[in-house]
Amino acid sequence: MIEQHIATYREEANELLTELETSLLELEDSPDDADLIGRVFRAMHTIKGSGAMFGFDEIASFTHEVETVFDLVRNGKLAVTKQLLNLTLRARDHIKSMLDADLTSDSVDRANGEAIIAGLRQILPDATPAEVLQQKKEKHSEVEHATDQQTWRIRFRPHPEILLGGTSPVALINELRDLGECHVVAHFEDVPRLEDLVPEHCYIYWDIILTTKCGIDGIKDVFIFVEDDCDLKIDLVDDGTQFEGDEIYKKLGDILVERGDLSPVEMRRILGLQKRFGEMAVAAGALTPEKVQSALVEQQHVKNVRQERISQDAASSIRVPAEKLDLLINLVGEMVTVQAHLSQTAAQYANSDFISIAEEVERLTSELRDTALNIRMLPIGTTFTKFKRLVRDLSQELGKEIEMETEGADTELDKTVIEKLNDPLVHLIRNSIDHGIEMPETRLAAGKPAQGIVHLGAVHSGDSVLITIRDDGAGLDRDAIRAKAIERGLITASAELTDKEIYAMIFAPGFSTAAKVTSVSGRGVGMDVVKKAIEALRGTIDIASVRGVGSTITLKIPLTLAIIECLLVRIGPSFFVLPLSCVEECVELARTDIENSHGRNLANVRGAIVPYIPLREQFLIAGDRPEIEQIVITGINGSKVGFVVDSVVGEHQTVIKSLGRMYRDVKGISGATILGDGTVALILDMALLLQAAEASEQASA
Repeated sequence: MIEQHIATYREEANELLTELETSLLELEDSPDDADLIGRVFRAMHTIKGSGAMFGFDEIASFTHEVETVFDLVRNGKLAVTKQLLNLTLRARDHIKSMLDADLTSDSVDRANGEAIIAGLRQILPDATPAEVLQQKKEKHSEVEHATDQQTWRIRFRPHPEILLGGTSPVALINELRDLGECHVVAHFEDVPRLEDLVPEHCYIYWDIILTTKCGIDGIKDVFIFVEDDCDLKIDLVDDGTQFEGDEIYKKLGDILVERGDLSPVEMRRILGLQKRFGEMAVAAGALTPEKVQSALVEQQHVKNVRQERISQDAASSIRVPAEKLDLLINLVGEMVTVQAHLSQTAAQYANSDFISIAEEVERLTSELRDTALNIRMLPIGTTFTKFKRLVRDLSQELGKEIEMETEGADTELDKTVIEKLNDPLVHLIRNSIDHGIEMPETRLAAGKPAQGIVHLGAVHSGDSVLITIRDDGAGLDRDAIRAKAIERGLITASAELTDKEIYAMIFAPGFSTAAKVTSVSGRGVGMDVVKKAIEALRGTIDIASVRGVGSTITLKIPLTLAIIECLLVRIGPSFFVLPLSCVEECVELARTDIENSHGRNLANVRGAIVPYIPLREQFLIAGDRPEIEQIVITGINGSKVGFVVDSVVGEHQTVIKSLGRMYRDVKGISGATILGDGTVALILDMALLLQAAEASEQASA
């Protein structure tokens, strides 16, 4: 059981570290933002508290040092500076390394941790360690006069399972005692009979009356890392101002009703044994019956609303292991295949009842498929956040001034796709920073702002997502790329290429125009890796650039890798599928069209010449070609290319199955799917087919 909680802590701590990094980077732009400072402090406070709870004492001790510094920032006693942010980001990375490592091994760089702490202590204001600790305990109150004592009513009701996580409610209550004068009352009415008692469960809850200068923030900090494991209610019962009148405090009945321990109806029933409060108020002419009823309705309404809000918050999300989601998607994929078989069988029997059932199963399967795929969808903003740190650190290393802008962070993609996009995006952003953005003095001389911009955006486009990496740097040097390509023998000196074709040369293995090798670039690796990774995702890359203005790289990525919409085609006895996102149209190819092209694989489509690849010849499929074939015209890397097939069957929903080891290296095939009648259809990779056809043509030339 404890291993499960440790795994949960690691997962939640990683999420907090991501949030911490995001908040620190935002704080660099808004150093006086109290909300951001509070988010940084709370993230570290939670990591520290939970770390100590689950035995990560080294993490708790280290994080405590950083938390102490940011508590001074939160209280306005220390300013947010670049030095502080640099040290805190280093501290975040060190916590991550400790979290990922075995703390008993030598893999943790403890010298680095000590250096960070030493750096943080150097920027503290002149104060002894004891004074700093005292400053940590003294928090600003929310009242106008910070010196006034406030009295709070706290009802702390832990969930029964809180002890299983290692939390000690008594330790939390003792922490409250340190904040001021405190009275604690325990409630035992929920403790079951001995035969029903679970020793690991907590059945007690507490009422605490606390008088303190710390304010509600100081109280909430005590419960900050158990707020999801308890029901907590904090009410201000005395704000420290001078009271007027004869009544020192509320009547007993009012207090009980306010706490929720006694209902208004029950209070009226008890008062009715003498004379009801409402009746007395109405008889005295102080209130109308409607006003009494209105007050009671208000109490009940607020209580209901708050209870509903708590219930909704508790049920708003659930943590599910990724393996279970993958299994669900696989099962849904199998169900889609079975449903296609059912629909095909129903059509063969031509039974209206059977067909009706098949159509209903098809509808339900479609809804289940969409719901299951949406569960795996995540906002791409989680990945975007990582790159802000990359831009910040790399620009400092290169001596450049660069700001990163993001757009469309809420655009959702399949979790698997997001994970596989990380490395290609890192290479592209590093390339923009190193090759694209100029040095500040160069930019100023060219009439540009000293600070360059790297823009990262995402937007939905049909069943795909367009991701753009744009910079306002020097742009691609067309002549330099062409000269390098000629030098390496990629093209001939007399070759006539468009700008897009020349820009595509940067994706060739080992291609680099850098004058010297640095820690960032110059070895000719990276961009070819990007191309392979994007093609593995069935995506495409498009480059646009204006010399002196900047460059834009656009990635077109499918939303999911599990189930895709495709076009089913037939060649002889074999079936193939083409991803529908790449298909533009289908046109006929007659024998006369082939004869008129004089042996060249070119088709005239409404006045435009489109090259095509006869797939029957490409895959060496025996048999006679039909009198009229079909050309499936696709868009690949900004160009139109046709693929000739015997016939087009129609649109089809494809569940992608990976190929066995024997077929993994077959060019032009990216996977397979099972049709409704059990027939296997191969999924074509049009980009690789085009490359194979071009390579074959060059070899035979």
